[in-house]
Amino acid sequence: MADPIIARRDWLLAEIRQRGGTWTAIRAEEALHRSPWPTSGRNTARKDLRALAARGALTAKDDADTRRRSYKPKMLNLRSAA
Repeated sequence: MADPIIARRDWLLAEIRQRGGTWTAIRAEEALHRSPWPTSGRNTARKDLRALAARGALTAKDDADTRRRSYKPKMLNLRSAA
């Protein structure tokens, strides 16, 4: 059986890549409310964003003025093998 945490994070990453832009814990929480895991809260969203950044799928940016962290998807480098 697949790990439900990995499945949730993979779903969130697909959503982030599809919609693009800057992602905060609040935006991720709102996306998770539309997911198969609608009871996930902001802390879960924050942990998932942090884990996806550690995996190398997102780039984190800390704003010194607001003291908030936001994330952007890293561009996929899909080169042809030919």
